[in-house]
Amino acid sequence: MTNAKVASGPLSHLRVLDLSRILAAPWAGQILADLGATVTKVERPGAGDDTRSWGPPFLKDAEGNETKEAGYYLAVNRGKRSITVSLDTPEGQQIVRDLALQSDIVLENYKAGTLARYGLDEASLRKLNPRLIYCSVTGFGQTGPRRDQPAYDFLIQAMGGLMSVTGERDGQPGGGPQKVGVPIVDLMTGMYTAVAVLAAVARRDQSGVGDSIDIAMLDVQVATLANQAMNYLVSGKVPQRNGNAHPNIQPQDVYACADGDAILVVGNDGQFAKLCAVLGHAEWAEDERFATNAQRVRNIQILSAMLRHEFAQRPRADLIAALDGAGVPCGAINSVPEVFEDPQVKARGMLKYVPHPCGVQVPQVSSPMRFAHTPLQDLAAPPLLGQHSRQVLEELGYSAERIDQLQAAGVL
Repeated sequence: MTNAKVASGPLSHLRVLDLSRILAAPWAGQILADLGATVTKVERPGAGDDTRSWGPPFLKDAEGNETKEAGYYLAVNRGKRSITVSLDTPEGQQIVRDLALQSDIVLENYKAGTLARYGLDEASLRKLNPRLIYCSVTGFGQTGPRRDQPAYDFLIQAMGGLMSVTGERDGQPGGGPQKVGVPIVDLMTGMYTAVAVLAAVARRDQSGVGDSIDIAMLDVQVATLANQAMNYLVSGKVPQRNGNAHPNIQPQDVYACADGDAILVVGNDGQFAKLCAVLGHAEWAEDERFATNAQRVRNIQILSAMLRHEFAQRPRADLIAALDGAGVPCGAINSVPEVFEDPQVKARGMLKYVPHPCGVQVPQVSSPMRFAHTPLQDLAAPPLLGQHSRQVLEELGYSAERIDQLQAAGVL
């Protein structure tokens, strides 16, 4: 069984050689695959991508037996083809060179200098294919004192300042630094990587020459400090952890209703006036302490106490319905199962099931991108380890006998 699909999507003309593993660069590869690119994932024989073993949970086959396909791996590798190649053999290195000759983009996330030992670095592959877009994704980049050090999302969330502004305030119950509940630096790094390689492709279409791209997870985290970074750079005041409260826009926080918590997200003075009307306190919108966002930020402790008192008197569903009707953003805090039961999420088709080679339908969270004229690639299940090794080598012109020899020698 193969997961090969008829090419569709806006990138159906591009071929990607994915030498990466774990999450950041593979996330970029999955984005490109969703957009229709042919993505060939090169994995270690016998082991594959590290995330294949990052469970439980593991996918169960048609008989209910646990497979070797971890949920973590299944989240990051749909739409790709898997070929196993031993990079420390001359034959394996030649296979990668052959793939690079037919590729538009190379994604890799080895430590700086590792692939040069195999003759598979940017300079070596560009000699074979000058039009190649070669993108290296690492924790700290190709330069600087930490260039040789490994990194993981958790470490970068800490080093890059994110944990200093995430979590409850010191001195409060549960206070202290917290990481984000998903590997957000990896995911954002994958997003930046996809944008960067597509920008390089656009330039190549004009110049005819490829490019080399250096993406560092720490750089990405520093860049995505966004308003918190600029708050500090403009004011000199060090941002602090503030629980769920927004540092610049108020009121935005979690408020306890009579029967559960609700999120309130007031984005402007007009929405605040509507909130006050729903709560039966229209006069609050005229109070000089709260009339503008800047004043509400300065006086949020007073305002928040007033709001908490009012929210605590009301059933959550009734209050959310009233605020929705008034155009004030407010909602419940959904669990992950509740997310996929949300009518809006269902209407957008964000959960799909696709056939998996182990004989079951594997769930996949859909791409959020929607195109009117170039529909995205149909979802294909994340591949089994080496599922497409023979197919890919046959496309490169390898004979059946030669493929058998490579398998017997442990190259595949």
